[in-house]
Amino acid sequence: MANIKQQKKRIRTNEIARRRNQAIRSRLRTETRKFNELVAAEDKAGAEAQMRVAARLYDKAVTKGTIHRNNAANKKSNMAARFNQMA
Repeated sequence: MANIKQQKKRIRTNEIARRRNQAIRSRLRTETRKFNELVAAEDKAGAEAQMRVAARLYDKAVTKGTIHRNNAANKKSNMAARFNQMA
């Protein structure tokens, strides 16, 4: 454990950020999984709606600094490509 006051504060703030990032990443994975399940079920309308939800969450994660903007762009691009391959 740190003895310096500022370092103790950094430990606390880092823990808060870690928990926030963990929650955001978990939500991203959940929404992406829901999208993948809809694509597998060939539900085009549901997949489109879910893709919008997931894309919005990826954009929010970028603004929070949880993931890199290129990472989010790649994930959204892959979702769009899978959506467009549906019959």
